[in-house]
Amino acid sequence: VDGNTENKIEALNEVNSDFAFRLYKSIASGAQSQNVFFSPLSVSTALAALSLGAGGETHQQLLSGLGFNSSVFTSEEMHQAFLDLLQNFNQRTGVDLNVGTAVYVNETFKPHPEFLENLKRFYLSEGFSVDFKKTTETSNQINKYISEKTHGKISKFIENLDPRTIMYLLSYIYFKGKWSIPFDPRDTQKDQFHVDEETTVPVQMMFVKDDFDIYHDHQLSVRVLRLNYNDSFSMILALPLDNITLLEEALHPHHINKWQKWMSERQCSIFLPKLSLKTSYSLNSILSEMGFMDIFTAKANFSGISDQNMLVSEAVHKATLDVDEAGTKATAVTGIGLIPYSGRFFAEVLKFDRPFMIFIVDQQTKNVLFMGKIVNPENSEVHQ
Repeated sequence: VDGNTENKIEALNEVNSDFAFRLYKSIASGAQSQNVFFSPLSVSTALAALSLGAGGETHQQLLSGLGFNSSVFTSEEMHQAFLDLLQNFNQRTGVDLNVGTAVYVNETFKPHPEFLENLKRFYLSEGFSVDFKKTTETSNQINKYISEKTHGKISKFIENLDPRTIMYLLSYIYFKGKWSIPFDPRDTQKDQFHVDEETTVPVQMMFVKDDFDIYHDHQLSVRVLRLNYNDSFSMILALPLDNITLLEEALHPHHINKWQKWMSERQCSIFLPKLSLKTSYSLNSILSEMGFMDIFTAKANFSGISDQNMLVSEAVHKATLDVDEAGTKATAVTGIGLIPYSGRFFAEVLKFDRPFMIFIVDQQTKNVLFMGKIVNPENSEVHQ
């Protein structure tokens, strides 16, 4: 990776992080007492790829909604930065990481060839020709593809396919990391998790005692722990001392950087619940609120895809998270269908037995791959 590429990836990350936190706030505002988990990177990749085919005001909304004002990046540079990032991810060997996009085109629909060429060039997209009128057959084909890419974690991505669909654009991400310091399954035991003042639910609580990077942010009254995986990926866990809503509202991308900068290694006893979570989001109204208005309406301009009028019928995002003693599995797919103490002997105790926030971060490119909050570990499915 040359210096210029690195700078571009870093600049891309700043834009993506800002988008990630705006998207988080938008999703969480409709889900106060719900678990939240998604991949902001998957959503921004899908929207950036879609912008290849957008013109006029629609193109402007896509770029400004993602946070690219022309001063930092031309469109071309933005697409190039996404390509550099995807290539960087695909070269990482210490973790299972699979990031990519795919496009399904109705066999009677002829998109402009340069749109498909650019999707392949910048977003490494695979292209398929299908018959959307055969809804069952085509759903099965797309679901099988996604299931393979996410190692079976997301098996039914499409539940109801609109037979009027002429194109379906997908972006997916699969991540499976092993902890650098694993938990011993023999130490895992039943415990209580405090959902709120009235409610507790049973969890399988894992335990490990070792040296970990932690930080106490007094300003936000939150304690932060970093658990590392192989190959410079980490999970950052933020445990608020009281109400998680205060943390959510105050949180900005620079906090993640600040926490990481000021962390210090301490001996800690960590109690963390085992987690298994599946989420599903319809993003149409969430994205509309964030400034992506026209793509879902008759005002949509996709002249770069075709001279035919078309709009985005649905934007769907699904994600999964599994946290266990050996490590983490996390996956996500976005589909867009067109139609401090320093005492040596004092061990800090961090017990995640009440709502907390979670971030899966790539230390090398500083990208937030996934983010969310765990309010109730028992609620393993979220549909929003």
